Amino acid sequence: MKNESPPVLRRHLLAGAALLSLPGWARAHHGWSSFDQERPIYLAGKALKVAWRNPHAELELELAESLALPADLKQRTLPRQSAAVDGPALLAKAQLPTRRDRRWQIELAPLTRMQAWGVAEIKAGDALELLGFTFAGERGDPVLRVEYLFAQGRIYALRSAPA
Repeated sequence: MKNESPPVLRRHLLAGAALLSLPGWARAHHGWSSFDQERPIYLAGKALKVAWRNPHAELELELAESLALPADLKQRTLPRQSAAVDGPALLAKAQLPTRRDRRWQIELAPLTRMQAWGVAEIKAGDALELLGFTFAGERGDPVLRVEYLFAQGRIYALRSAPA
């Protein structure tokens, strides 16, 4: 008699193996509830690796050597979006991360939303500024869920569609 795994167990093992074959930064999908939305974090740097695909675009960001809050950040004019987000309050509360990681995993919006905003595909080497949220206490991996993307001379609100 053969010793075979039940079909359900076999499917779980195959799914787990497929997930583990992805690079770590590509497995980092999280819902909004995982992030501390009371503490907006500002990051700036260059895109290293970009995954322009669903469920949302992702990239690895190498932080700028002298990361600092821009003097004009609080005065930037934000685009209107369909979600109720108090953008000016987020800009006013923006902080730099306390952790010292030079590379961050960045979660953007789904491609359909990126297209609705007219965001051109981000490429490795592109300079970006981001305002978003990381985990409470900055625990775990250095991951930022982006609320506002500053790229290509424009500002994109990624929580929802343009209003």
